[in-house]
Amino acid sequence: MADQLESTQRPAASKKKTWTVAIAGSAAILLGAGVLMQVTRPTPAYPEDGSAAKNAQPKAAAASADAQKKAAKIVARVGKDQISYDDLAAECVDRYHKDVLDDLINRRIILQACDAQGIEVSEAEVQTEIQKTAKKFGLAVDQYLQMLEAERNISEKKYRRDIVWPMLALRKLAGEKIEVTPADVKKAFVRAYGERVRAKAIVMDNTRRAREVWEQAQQHPDDFEKLVRQHSIDRNSAAMDGVIPPIARYGGSDKLEEVAFKLKEGEISAMVQVGPSQIVILKCEGRTVPTVTDIKQVENILVEELKEEKMQMAVAETFKKLKADARVDNYISGTSTGGKVSTSSTKGPAGNVRQVGATDDDTADAPAAKSAGKPSKAPAKSKKGTPAE
Repeated sequence: MADQLESTQRPAASKKKTWTVAIAGSAAILLGAGVLMQVTRPTPAYPEDGSAAKNAQPKAAAASADAQKKAAKIVARVGKDQISYDDLAAECVDRYHKDVLDDLINRRIILQACDAQGIEVSEAEVQTEIQKTAKKFGLAVDQYLQMLEAERNISEKKYRRDIVWPMLALRKLAGEKIEVTPADVKKAFVRAYGERVRAKAIVMDNTRRAREVWEQAQQHPDDFEKLVRQHSIDRNSAAMDGVIPPIARYGGSDKLEEVAFKLKEGEISAMVQVGPSQIVILKCEGRTVPTVTDIKQVENILVEELKEEKMQMAVAETFKKLKADARVDNYISGTSTGGKVSTSSTKGPAGNVRQVGATDDDTADAPAAKSAGKPSKAPAKSKKGTPAE
């Protein structure tokens, strides 16, 4: 959902660039936060009055009675045949159960954490956050909400409940205190306004082939652009003879930055391993000239950006921990994640529930795989003498 939120706060969508996996670490952090918010939703008991827990039981009872009425409801008739609400529900579950159930599970995780800590998010807080966001665009609230619906297909209700509410709840769960040090501000200034390396890149996913291309580039540096078009797997940069956005310091890919800033204009780098299966070869095109040289001119802006960045990271870490601590037995997918094993039956429509990542021989009592989230394949090791960084 933060991804949805982030997308609503950009006037236009940016173009995709696969090479940014290598050099846009900060963007990756924000994206990670974006992915987090996509799957977090508040519970159906959206706290219009600021308290989700107060009305939980009455609403649950009403929902149960409503469900019984809907089950008997006929939603369509085809000749002599009737299609009931249950028929429709079963079809929807069959088609969309994964995404919808995951959303429901994550909503419940957030609400339980809020209830456990006595955390509430009021309608007034939601409204204030919307006003702040609208102000950033220079729009009135009603204009901003109309823009969301027209351009992003996000209704006001969905925006309030599915985007703003969980963001505020997770911020409170993460803790509002965020510290920004002078060293943080200095790094952010260098990253945003400092000198950058203009470069072209060949991106490859095979070490042996990359070595062959690197050797050709060393022997014929003037053919670098030709090699880009022939061998680079990144179509966006290859279409521009390998041109990539200038590489900044503290952008998130330390190894690539270290290599780039050692290059002189016209030099070709060694092979740089930037991921489990991604190799980059750079050709330096020179340096950019900083447009801002006095940090005091932009210090306040940098501090606010750093606070938001650190908050996003704290939110992501908080939700990660909540999911790790919450035991979830998904009977439809037949998987279990996090927490302790439920004492109730571990069997459902899909059969035995097993830990995610476990083999068929593992039981629901098996701990979560320690390798979860890690690359399935380790980076290829360079042979002795290989010009790999």
